[in-house]
Amino acid sequence: MSLHEKQVSSQALEPKSDVKYREKKPKRKSKHDSKYVLIIHGGAGTMLREGSTPEKQAMYKAALSEALKKGYEVLKNGGESMDAAVAAVASMEDCPLFNSGKGAVFNVAGKIELETSLMVSKPPSSHPQIPSSRRGTSLTLLTRARNPSHLARALYLAPDLAPHPMLSGSAAETLGAEHLGVDIVDPSYFWTEARWREHRRGLGLPEEPVQYPRPHSPESLAGSTTDVESVDEKWTPLDLMPTGTVGAVALDVRGCITAVTSTGGRTNKLVGRVGDTPVMGCGFWAEEWHRKGGWVKRIWNRFRGKGKAQGVGVSGTGDGDYFIRQAAASTIARRMQFLHEPVGKAADRVVKDLFQDGGLGGVIALDIDGNVAFPLNCSGMYRGVIRPDGVAKTAIFDDDELSPL
Repeated sequence: MSLHEKQVSSQALEPKSDVKYREKKPKRKSKHDSKYVLIIHGGAGTMLREGSTPEKQAMYKAALSEALKKGYEVLKNGGESMDAAVAAVASMEDCPLFNSGKGAVFNVAGKIELETSLMVSKPPSSHPQIPSSRRGTSLTLLTRARNPSHLARALYLAPDLAPHPMLSGSAAETLGAEHLGVDIVDPSYFWTEARWREHRRGLGLPEEPVQYPRPHSPESLAGSTTDVESVDEKWTPLDLMPTGTVGAVALDVRGCITAVTSTGGRTNKLVGRVGDTPVMGCGFWAEEWHRKGGWVKRIWNRFRGKGKAQGVGVSGTGDGDYFIRQAAASTIARRMQFLHEPVGKAADRVVKDLFQDGGLGGVIALDIDGNVAFPLNCSGMYRGVIRPDGVAKTAIFDDDELSPL
């Protein structure tokens, strides 16, 4: 029986309504109040309360809170949603607790192949030269970019250098390193003992010896910032054999929404496998459109403090193969636009549809009015939100309420 089947049968999971997982809607503010929000996730699927400890849960929540605060520092000073989302994701890429960057999982060949994406609802005001048709950038099969999210941001802001919406492998990393100053490391930087043990255990191989598969050529070590022999990862991850990602969606004071996602993919995935994280409309989405309706609806929207524009940003996590098959992220936007569903209802419906096909996971979604949703159909999802009050609220398991540390 596969891990997926074991989890579904043992938990007897049913898709949960997102009512529990959404933050209580804040009181309506005046039009003069600043409105900015940042939401994040650190993966979903296989974390179980059984076997966890309060200390381990606190460790994950502290890492989530740190990511939220990094993004909050950008937003509270009037910064761009793009920069806030990248700051939050990069914080998680640097933390070995999460399946991205430093904590990424291994493929079946014992290598790490990273993926990332960035998408905006409209071009950032700090870069007015970016055409509105340039919605975002996604990257796959990366092996040396220390922070994949930094590379996605750099290439998005360089349309003449990288005109395509999706790139892969060493070509993208070379562009970033040689022309945009993106940090490149030796692949050994991403190695952690916990993920290596998972990789070996998942293949039915002995976990010993625990060491990075060497040797490397002198050329491959050039510019490396990490001595792998000094890495001491004795922690045990809360999410075993993860399929999740990390992601952030931010709304800035100008009404721009940015979604940024980053992942190591599925544990023991096939070499060259591309997941939903770099596939636009599947694992991520950000968009803005004009609200339609007659004069009565326009007056009603104005009374409720809603402008002419509607928009949403989405970042998904879980079994990405199912997100691809259902174009999950963009479907949330379409339900909002054409069925006039609020973001919570639209996101909840899509996550339930994923479950019906066998896809475990969840999404974080944020609309242009600052409403958020965190629906999931599995045992847990690392998640968090921060608003102008600066209070970072986080949660892990499916029945957790978002709360401060």
